[in-house]
Amino acid sequence: MAQPADRILFCATVARHLERFHQPVMRWFKSQGWEVHAAASGKLELPWADRQFDVPFSRSPARLANIAAYRQIRRIIDEGGYRLIHCHTPTAGALTRLAARKARRGGARVLYTAHGFHFQAGGPKLNWALYYPLERLLARLTDCLITINEEDFRLAAERRFPAARIVRIHGVGVDLERFAPADAETRRTMRRRLGYAMEDQLLFYAAEFNKNKNQRMLIEAFALLKDEFPRLRLLLAGDGPLRPACEELAARLGVRDRTRFLGFRADIADWLPSLDIAVASSYREGLPVNVLEAMACGLPVVATSNRGHRELVQAGQSGWLVPPGDARQMADRIRRLLLNPRERASFGGASRAIASSAYGLDTVMAEMRAIYASILGEMEIGKWERKLGFSTPSST
Repeated sequence: MAQPADRILFCATVARHLERFHQPVMRWFKSQGWEVHAAASGKLELPWADRQFDVPFSRSPARLANIAAYRQIRRIIDEGGYRLIHCHTPTAGALTRLAARKARRGGARVLYTAHGFHFQAGGPKLNWALYYPLERLLARLTDCLITINEEDFRLAAERRFPAARIVRIHGVGVDLERFAPADAETRRTMRRRLGYAMEDQLLFYAAEFNKNKNQRMLIEAFALLKDEFPRLRLLLAGDGPLRPACEELAARLGVRDRTRFLGFRADIADWLPSLDIAVASSYREGLPVNVLEAMACGLPVVATSNRGHRELVQAGQSGWLVPPGDARQMADRIRRLLLNPRERASFGGASRAIASSAYGLDTVMAEMRAIYASILGEMEIGKWERKLGFSTPSST
């Protein structure tokens, strides 16, 4: 095994996760002179990574592909000589921590960011039977368990997950300069490019089309409003396995011509400030970046009540929370905002204030730098203690 160097490995189940959320941290490590490696399933386009590994992680823990993924990530770690290994997402997080046991004995430190525990409220009961004991067991192989919302942090702390330390940060951060409100003229220009007039009323949701994100609830709520608001439009960004079914539902409910399926978009920041209301329909969230970006742009939010949305949306101040799956109540809250432009503007201002208060990229990067610095400091102390023949008990 190579000797530990200033080298870090980032792991996630799919490449897009690293591309979307963790490039600022990679860039920071590069600026500090570190060698940065990345491992995930799929083609990686990470300008700050010195080496990139395509590892066949599968989102489903039971897939046979994960056996090959485990062997590959173990080989990468055993040969890599990493000082730090930071893993994300459930499958990659589990396999990487198992594969890093030898490296930890050699002095490497392993961090795991839980982007919303899968066994929390809103998920299937089966997830408690599968993910809870697994996460608790793997915490023993974790030098720092990083949570991104208060409910997950409290659960891990109160149930005494046996990680060396448990911390909480404010998500992955949102770029408050890139995602910001726009003035009236800029909004008009943005809408013109999208093909909409200022009189049109635009609802927006960006998410993968899957069962958890539950776009069908938004389509059902939209259909309840179609006659009352003839200029209302629903914009849905993202792709995924349930997109064809949602398009079929929109056609069946008579709103297909007013529902725009945008596909995956990398330019959301360019036109998000021109929209009217952000909506979100998922059953569970950790700390949703799509909602944070909309709030940073000054949009009020109507969202389902789950731990991630409750963390961000102050009901009656920056938006409204409704029970998951309740399309009628979702429609009622959207109707209220559409009929009250003053409330809509007030909520939008509150959204921007919340996003700016603690969730900006600079704030989160400062939190992460402090975590890394603390762990590296402990590693240096441990190195000298071993040289001098001292030992100290592990923190819990």
